[in-house]
Amino acid sequence: MKKYILFFTLIFQFVCANESLDANFKKANDLYNKEDYQNALQTFESIEKQGNISADLYFNIGNCYYKLGKVAPSIYNYEKALLLNPDDEGIQTNLSFAQKMAIDDIKILPEVGFKKMVKEFTSKLHYDTWAWIAVCIAFLSLLSFLGYYFGNTVFLKRTFFSLFLLFLIGIGTTVFSAFLQKKFDTNYNPAIVFAEATTLKSEPKNSSEDVATLHEGTKVFVLETLGNWSQVELTDKTKAWINKEAIKEVKK
Repeated sequence: MKKYILFFTLIFQFVCANESLDANFKKANDLYNKEDYQNALQTFESIEKQGNISADLYFNIGNCYYKLGKVAPSIYNYEKALLLNPDDEGIQTNLSFAQKMAIDDIKILPEVGFKKMVKEFTSKLHYDTWAWIAVCIAFLSLLSFLGYYFGNTVFLKRTFFSLFLLFLIGIGTTVFSAFLQKKFDTNYNPAIVFAEATTLKSEPKNSSEDVATLHEGTKVFVLETLGNWSQVELTDKTKAWINKEAIKEVKK
């Protein structure tokens, strides 16, 4: 009996929590529509502090910061939303508007050659999806092997053996794709400059040579961290060191 009471209590708490979340989201949207962006922002961020994470939530937080004219926080939250929903055109559009408020205009050098082709291919699916496809193909390869083993004619044996070899290639391709996509995802560590202005250094120390000056809202990619310094790469492939307090990593 106690188990049933506990179960229904948990269900009731879950329903109440969802209703409270929906109510807060509606309240925040109403405040935003009334152009009360500061209070809308506070309400949206209170939802986030409760442990709720979604592309819509970060998108709305980014909209509030954008309306308040805060460059870095708006870009940061749009980037977080884009991580969760990379194909959303609304997020992409608003992010491009926010980026126009940033001072720095750094050239974007695209990936080229074989590496670009591999990235484009593996990025079509999440690495977990690649892994599940590999499992399914492995099962099919087992069936084809059994078909070859128990086949009672030369034609059946050749057919199933050919399928077996084809599935082996498929397993190799999907496992390799899963591995590469996982690696790309792990190494992809974007960050946004939050300092009003900060100087990039050639080495992780203040006395080293200045490389460039960045301003708030600029996107960088963190390569490694050493003490109070982070090595970053810009979109033009420039690599330098920056005080890690001047940036905020999007994945954190």
